[in-house]
Amino acid sequence: MATTSTAPPDEDIRREVLTELKFDVEIRQSEIGVIVDDRVATLTGWVSSLPKRWAAERAALRVRGVKAVANEIEVRLPAGDKQTDAGIAASAVQVLAWDTRIPTNAVQVSVSNGWVTLRGEVEWQYQRLAAHRVIRNLTGVRGITNLITVRPDNTPVPDYVKDRIVSTFLRSADLDARKITVTADGGKVTLAGSVRSWVEAAEAERAAWSTPGVTEVDNHIVVGH
Repeated sequence: MATTSTAPPDEDIRREVLTELKFDVEIRQSEIGVIVDDRVATLTGWVSSLPKRWAAERAALRVRGVKAVANEIEVRLPAGDKQTDAGIAASAVQVLAWDTRIPTNAVQVSVSNGWVTLRGEVEWQYQRLAAHRVIRNLTGVRGITNLITVRPDNTPVPDYVKDRIVSTFLRSADLDARKITVTADGGKVTLAGSVRSWVEAAEAERAAWSTPGVTEVDNHIVVGH
């Protein structure tokens, strides 16, 4: 027997994404165009800061039926927000040093035409994300490439990692653990299965990363199936 898809058609998704952008206080919806093809939303246009670019992506991913977002929005900084690469680099080094979550001297910074590249090693994923977040709010930053690697002090036992992640899924009210499978090879974790929304897939990945010893998460979870 053929099954009937309950996913909304692309045009309905496009209208919902535009509405979500319109009502997001961080974004001026008129700056952004939306194309939806097979439930993949492509965002075009421009915004005046990197946080607005991230906000637009998050807004699109909140819409039911969106399975992925291609963010092609350009960051066009106002004249007053433009900084030299040397100035951005100096500010980046300063904010990284101030953030107590990030180990001292663990992250190296390079800047080219306003685009910041982060390198180095940390023990936890939250430290890697913290470095990314403090940099993206700096004036003058047009984009970030985060090449920081996660390298814990001890190699975890795979069964321990898997059991911890599954236990976290079972405790989460936002996840249907029965639809997600977990495999672990040392610190590398692979997630598979299906969930109802991108938010649920992101929560599964976040939960996996929060497990001690995890160095890599390969997320193959499918949205909307």
